[in-house]
Amino acid sequence: VLVESLLVFTIVLLLHLVVWDRYSWCALALALQAFYVQFKWDHLLQLGGAVFQFRTGANSGLLPASMVIPLLGIVMKERCRAAGIVYFERFGIVVASTGMLVALFLSVIAVGVTKPVPTNTCILTGVAGSVIIYTMKHSLTVSEVIEVLEVLLIFVYLSMILLYLLPRCFTPGEALLVLGGTSFVLNQLIKRSLNVVEGRGDPIDFFLLVAVVGVVLLGLFFTVLFIFMDSCTWISSMFFHMMTAVLGLGVIMPWLYRLIQRNPLFWLLQFLFQTQARVYLLVYWTFLAASACGVVFYQNAKRSSECKKHQASTVTRKYFHFIVVATYVPGLIYDRQLLHVAAVLCLAVFIFLEYIRYFRIKPFGQTLRQLLSLFLDERDSGPLILTHIYLLLGMSLPVWLFPRSCAPKGTLPGVGALAPYSGVLAVGVGDTIASVFGSTMGEIKWPGTKKTVEGTMTAIFAQIIAVALILIFDSSVNLNSSYAWILVSVTLVSLLEAYTTQIDNLLLPLYLQIMFMA
Repeated sequence: VLVESLLVFTIVLLLHLVVWDRYSWCALALALQAFYVQFKWDHLLQLGGAVFQFRTGANSGLLPASMVIPLLGIVMKERCRAAGIVYFERFGIVVASTGMLVALFLSVIAVGVTKPVPTNTCILTGVAGSVIIYTMKHSLTVSEVIEVLEVLLIFVYLSMILLYLLPRCFTPGEALLVLGGTSFVLNQLIKRSLNVVEGRGDPIDFFLLVAVVGVVLLGLFFTVLFIFMDSCTWISSMFFHMMTAVLGLGVIMPWLYRLIQRNPLFWLLQFLFQTQARVYLLVYWTFLAASACGVVFYQNAKRSSECKKHQASTVTRKYFHFIVVATYVPGLIYDRQLLHVAAVLCLAVFIFLEYIRYFRIKPFGQTLRQLLSLFLDERDSGPLILTHIYLLLGMSLPVWLFPRSCAPKGTLPGVGALAPYSGVLAVGVGDTIASVFGSTMGEIKWPGTKKTVEGTMTAIFAQIIAVALILIFDSSVNLNSSYAWILVSVTLVSLLEAYTTQIDNLLLPLYLQIMFMA
């Protein structure tokens, strides 16, 4: 935990050596108090004194999770300020302020439920809160303050509902990232729906917002419904499919129509088949999806013939990482907008299939349970299987969060051009190579972990080679001799992978994107 904290502090300090403004003091104060409060959370988890049931086998992860959203907002603000786009510069300030306030709220909760109340930690939390609120008072307009408070309110209610309904699925840090991001997306969708005449952004952005909020609301609806019904019967399954169609066609589709001012289905079909290159990419991705399904069926057939308790090895699970890399790299090089939309569709399908598996909806619910149980690991300790969804999010978030409007046309100068590749480098290449080489050839372990020095060093080397290949094949990337910053960024994130107990598929791409965008 101390090494993980040291790595996060190093990233924060390096970032603010490059980007220093009034929010830097807030970020440093937030990091310092999150470091102290993290140990209070860990103590609560060990004693079983937390209000909700969190994922076991991991620390609270409060410090690394607390810094992600504020740092993303800060680097987004600076990049859009350099591009002269005031709207998205203010948006970056709102993102940073929201992330700080939500993280601070979670820290206050931890301090409040700790007995006896830790005096020093309370003082530090109060000082950090005062610095953040004072800075927000002098940086945000009244409407922006209201927006930040709206996100905080949504986060509070969403946390109470989902952490109660989904025990042992998250650590506190993972809950902060997932629920904080979902709360922000929900608030953005409400805001843009109410101001649709003045709404900014293209249909691709609206498609992401509506898809994320739609699948979350769908899950909440059926979770409440199946408290009073047995979800395993054919009648309940038919009702599930019927209500999914009603909510999709009667709520989500009209909502999207209001935002993009055109028929969503016609727009989507026209978008997907707009050029011949897109058709080739879709055919190629369909082949890769069929290959992934083939791996699942083959491994399950192998388990049936060998042993019922057989579990997929680390190397076997990394097949999917290779498939995902093969999926995302052509999309990043040839058509990022198509990749953006396809990733949103894939996320919606993944979550919907998880609903079918979780509720055991006929006719595929029980089959999905049997097929996916082979690939479970210690992180899937709750009722949901989330690791494959985290993998998709880790690869997609750098594409979704990259401020396209603030990027110059044509060739992208500097390390920021690599930001959309953060998921490919951190998860697809680095994490995969570290796991494969570490589990097969690693002998020297990092102190206090199961990860090996050989795996980490090989991961760093592989990511540097991947950057060189990106330079060769993607003509839009021009690093302007920023190789030292790339090496430092990749090294820090690879070391963080070795020491963190959080979901690395989610955390590592975000930190690498933050470093690249700085």
